[in-house]
Amino acid sequence: MEFKADALVLRATDWGEYDKIVTLFTAERGKLSAALKGVKRAGAKLKFAAQPFCFAEYVLVEKAGRRTVISASMHDGFYALREDICCFYAAAVIAEACDKLLYEGMVSPELFLSAVRGLEELSALAEGSETPLEDGKSGSSYVLLKFLLKALKEAGYPVTAGNCPHCGEPLSGRMRFDMASGVFGCEACGGGVPASESTYLAIRAAYGEGGEATADGVKRALRLLSAYFSYQASELPALEEYLRT
Repeated sequence: MEFKADALVLRATDWGEYDKIVTLFTAERGKLSAALKGVKRAGAKLKFAAQPFCFAEYVLVEKAGRRTVISASMHDGFYALREDICCFYAAAVIAEACDKLLYEGMVSPELFLSAVRGLEELSALAEGSETPLEDGKSGSSYVLLKFLLKALKEAGYPVTAGNCPHCGEPLSGRMRFDMASGVFGCEACGGGVPASESTYLAIRAAYGEGGEATADGVKRALRLLSAYFSYQASELPALEEYLRT
């Protein structure tokens, strides 16, 4: 059976001397794996189709449960990401998060669109040569924060940054974050890990719910989401690497 699918490359691994196996996130069929034969040879026409973050229309053949890519037409290679280390690592987090949250064949159009938009925003930043900025809403960290919040929500692990769920009071100052429920609460009302006000405000800003997103607050929010992602799903080594850049 032959079929077409718009897809993002989440990862690629060597297979034999000249081939690769790519993990694709498709809009229509979810996550799937396929062989790209001969792409490690010099001058291979489909070499681009195994590159990180490649967004293309893939034509695949499926036989006896195995898929092979026979052609591809690129939509965007996001090549600018390779010119900026922060944006490249942020893009790697997007790909890894999708890979960890999806199982084979799981369809998630919203997550797919969020991933493509995130890569587009990061690529645009890379073309402008990102520099550290005081405004937390500028830069790859804020793009990544918005994506991870959307991805976690789509996977069924939303983060809630409203009033305290126990006493109903607005939150400020020292507070707590419950890893089991993904909810912020006031320090006096319950357990959870300590969380800063700047973390809480950065997440509210990313949701468009008001609040000031400082550069420090966004980084703190990403560290919290790294722990939360590990608690609910799996570790994100790419995010830990990004936070070290």
